Amino acid sequence: MGQANGLSRHLANAYPGGILQFLNRNTRAIGLGDRVFTKAILVCGIAIVVLLLGIFVTLMIESLPAIRAFGIGFIGSKNWDPVAGAFGGLPFLVGTLITSLLALGLAVPFAVSIAILLGEYWKRGPHAGLLRSAVDLLAGIPSVIYGFWGLMVLVPLVRTFELKIHVAPYGVGIFTASIVLAVMIIPYAAALGREVIELVPADLKEAAYSMGATRSEVVRRVILPHASSGILAGILLALGRAVGETMAVTMVIGNSNFLPKSIFSPANTMASVIANEFTEATDEIHLASLVEIGLLLFAVTIVINIVGRYIIHRASVEA
Repeated sequence: MGQANGLSRHLANAYPGGILQFLNRNTRAIGLGDRVFTKAILVCGIAIVVLLLGIFVTLMIESLPAIRAFGIGFIGSKNWDPVAGAFGGLPFLVGTLITSLLALGLAVPFAVSIAILLGEYWKRGPHAGLLRSAVDLLAGIPSVIYGFWGLMVLVPLVRTFELKIHVAPYGVGIFTASIVLAVMIIPYAAALGREVIELVPADLKEAAYSMGATRSEVVRRVILPHASSGILAGILLALGRAVGETMAVTMVIGNSNFLPKSIFSPANTMASVIANEFTEATDEIHLASLVEIGLLLFAVTIVINIVGRYIIHRASVEA
């Protein structure tokens, strides 16, 4: 009571108009801070949209010579011959999609397994810390290191495997690039999946255990359905990472500008052909065609994000 009376006397001395004056001043200060914060985040949001539109407009303007020359047929054409002035983006679009989807198919089982292990089974302890550090380290390794590892270690192994199954032993190609990409994207899907699994309410799991469910049944019927939208978000984040990867893929995919005939064939992705030829493109049509490849990659990324948001929304509604 004495402290309350002392605080009242202090407020009365500091604010002759009474406590209402004190509250009004603080309310005005809070209101001003809230308005400033609201405007700041609004400006940041608008800046992101402007930046996105700026990237699109820049790519569109720089690729106009190729768009005028080849039209919509650029996407469906499989010819890429800078000497003859023939350019088509189909081989690179197909190479990008096959490489990314194959890498995703290889990475998802490992990523989901690691997420379940770290999120449910090994939450604490030295084993969990070691595995978590290893996953984080994989995410931080530069892509060029993955490319060197692929060239020195993976390419000879893939060549030996190709000899055993009686296909052309290139060593480099879509299959090799997909394995490198799979290793690269596992940490992204696993880390986000682990965080989502850790957020599953303990009440749901305890209710399942109280009804006699085993741990594997709790994982399959409670944890995975509840965390499905977050796990899908991690998988789609990994897919976006795979679609745009450049250096590691360029070093092991074989850099062939022809439409791939199998997953063991050398190929090129949209990112790798830009990295290989952009500095050497002196002809206006050649340069504009490479920029149009970048525009196509931009569009593919947007489509993947839109489809991903729809899938995540459906998964969250069904859960």
